[in-house]
Order: sequence, then structure tokens, then C-alpha cells
Amino acid sequence: MRTRRAALSPTERDAAAFQVARRIARFNIFQRSRHIACYLPQNGELDPTPLMRRAWAMGKICYLPVLNTLHANRLWFVPYVEGDPLIPNRFGIPEPRLSIRKRAPTCALDLVITPLVAFDEQGNRLGMGGGFYDQTFSFLRRRHHWRKPRLLGVAYDFQRVAGLQSCEWDVPLYAVTTETGLYLPT
Repeated sequence: MRTRRAALSPTERDAAAFQVARRIARFNIFQRSRHIACYLPQNGELDPTPLMRRAWAMGKICYLPVLNTLHANRLWFVPYVEGDPLIPNRFGIPEPRLSIRKRAPTCALDLVITPLVAFDEQGNRLGMGGGFYDQTFSFLRRRHHWRKPRLLGVAYDFQRVAGLQSCEWDVPLYAVTTETGLYLPT
């Protein structure tokens, strides 16, 4: 999946990112969300920048993940606007400078746009293998009613697979949006 994703042309990536942003912008959960976490794409991941631009235009606050320096495999989320300075983390991924006072508690986020390598229609997600999103949002597995934030995966449609094995530590996605559709877990 990663090889196929990386092989997409810039034109194909841009078209998919635009379609996904347009689809999500019409989604009720996006309309109601004020605090939205996104990411900067790496290795051909679907680019949420067009979605962030729509969010900013609507007065929403966007956040980017920053590696948590106190707890391994966890993320903090820091407000971000286009043009803010970025520094590479230990994996070489650009992230905003960490400001402890400005970071958002994960439960204060309304919506988390989540990258992935593969997904299935049951809401299972295959990430890059570090467990960062599963560790950071593990508290959602214990909640039965209040489910904030909602994790919304974004991907190319070819990243959909028939089924993924789910482990007890996996945090399921609320939905996945691709350039061709919206997949709500069955």
C-alpha cells in the first residue's frame, strides 16, 4: 500500500486531497467541530491541507501532532496555522514547536483526521506501526457514551482492504473518507 501510495503523481494526490476535503466539509461531524487535529503528509499519505484551509476559513482551530517527550508512543496536539515554523522530530517529520501552555488536551479535540496505510469497513486501521494514535487515544476504548474526539481516517480508496485483524489496544475509527466515498463502520 505504501509503495502504491508513493507512486501516485502529484496531480493524482492533489485531486484526491481536494475530493476528500470537499467530502469531509459536507460531513455533519466536521460542520459541528471547532477543534480539529490534522497531520502533515509523509510518504504519499493523503494530504489534509485543503481540508485545513476550509477549516481555517470557517473559523475552526487546527492542530498538528507533536511527539510527546514524556511518554513514548504518545502525541500532543499543538495549534497550527499555515506558515508557522516547523522543526523535524526524531523521525524527520516536521512538527510545530512544542508549547506546553498551548497544547490541547486530547479530550478537547472534536475531530482527529487520521493518516493510515490501510483500513477496512469495520473501522479498523493499519498505521505505520508505532502505535502513536492508538496509545494517545486509548481512553476512547473505555468510553461507552461520550466518544469525543472522533477519529476520521483519510485515505485513497485503494487502501481499503476486506478485513484487518483487530487487537485489544486498537482504537477503531469513527469513519474513513476517500476520494470516492465515506465508509462508516458496519
